[in-house]
Amino acid sequence: MLIDAIISLGGLIVPPVFDFIKKKFIKSGKDTPEATMSTLATTKPDALAPYVTAMSEYIKAQVLFFNRDVVGTLPEWVSALRAVIRPSVVVIGLFHILLHGIFGERVVLDAGIRYFYEANISSWCGAKLTKD
Repeated sequence: MLIDAIISLGGLIVPPVFDFIKKKFIKSGKDTPEATMSTLATTKPDALAPYVTAMSEYIKAQVLFFNRDVVGTLPEWVSALRAVIRPSVVVIGLFHILLHGIFGERVVLDAGIRYFYEANISSWCGAKLTKD
């Protein structure tokens, strides 16, 4: 029972704490593309257009690199299936743990599977707490 509590609390608390530490102690840089465009617009307006063109090409290259394993257009059902995997594992895990709690030994739930469910459920809920 202690391991269950540690796994659940760890998954629930670690993502918000990590997000807080990251926001508090790791300062984001002030040198953003928007800040650079603003500076160029006021100091060197003639350099703004080439900078915007270069940034758009850079972003296109990043997108192409990120999607390098995707050939063609991703079908909508594949995208929907990818989006439903984690929430469905959470719902199935909750249901399986509930059945085990109600029916006891008649519904077999191995400790490893229970830990897996608890870690998934708590980390999913913890990740939802960190959304801005």
